Amino acid sequence: MKRKIIAFLLAVGFTCCAFFFNGNVAYAENRTVFLGGAPAGFNMQTRGALIAGLSDVITEEGVKSPSKDAGLQIGDVIYYIENTEVNSAKDVERVISLTSGGIKVEYLRCGNICTAEITPATDLNGDKKLGIFIRDEISGIGTITYIDKDRIATLGHPVLDENGDLLKIIKGKIYACNITGCVKGERGAPGELRGVILKKEEIGVIDGNTEYGVFGTVNDKFDIKDLKKIEIGEGKMGDAVVYTTINGSTPKEYSISIIKADNAFSGNKNYVIKITDKELLNSTGGIVQGMSGSPIVQNGKLVGAITHVFINDPTRGFGISINNMLDK
Repeated sequence: MKRKIIAFLLAVGFTCCAFFFNGNVAYAENRTVFLGGAPAGFNMQTRGALIAGLSDVITEEGVKSPSKDAGLQIGDVIYYIENTEVNSAKDVERVISLTSGGIKVEYLRCGNICTAEITPATDLNGDKKLGIFIRDEISGIGTITYIDKDRIATLGHPVLDENGDLLKIIKGKIYACNITGCVKGERGAPGELRGVILKKEEIGVIDGNTEYGVFGTVNDKFDIKDLKKIEIGEGKMGDAVVYTTINGSTPKEYSISIIKADNAFSGNKNYVIKITDKELLNSTGGIVQGMSGSPIVQNGKLVGAITHVFINDPTRGFGISINNMLDK
């Protein structure tokens, strides 16, 4: 069964959240990391077999819809069939080929584990089918925030599934990427970076998808000698810059303003930022999908990363404090 690949979506905020200023939090004084800003391509194999579509099965007895009739829906994630773990379309095909009659399917829906009894249908080729399309991996484009020793941090927010839940992953890789174009953002329609993932240039292996971003281990062969070392700092209201890439693979510095700051907040929306750089505004309209993870620098120190765009104003968005990303 053909696997369907989807792109990462930069989460969007519909309204400006109220920020509560609870004083300062301590940060790792004099700690340094390597500054990011370069685009990266991601490929992740997900835990479970996600149902991306439902289909009919043509049999000798006519058209049958096993999964649809059993109540399964698009967005459900199948974890087990007959108590056997499945994580891909091949897993599903292998397990049902060894069964006869009805089978027990355990799946995740909106955070709850559910069960269903399904009788596979045999198609005209003699193959057993559940009548589903499976998506078992995802790929997309984001931005590297920093590299610290052998660790790499990206995105600044989690990758979510179709139900808005944290996507559970088995493994994944981070690759170099070349940005080839951009769809400009407008009110009500976030833009996006478009690029080519260079799978021959592996940067690292993904081992974590968290509220604070996607993290991994850097490939031993990845050369960091051209990356800039930078101290960790704490953001505050005022002028700052963001390092991001909207063409090619080399990041550039663009001016922004931090208009609200709450370093005490433990989530990934510590800052409200506004893009002020005319070149960036002319090219992208503001913050676009693919810029997640773009590092925010203020007074020569790394203070955070872009995470979200406001759907009603692409010139504004949220940023995460770098201290919430460190050591996660």
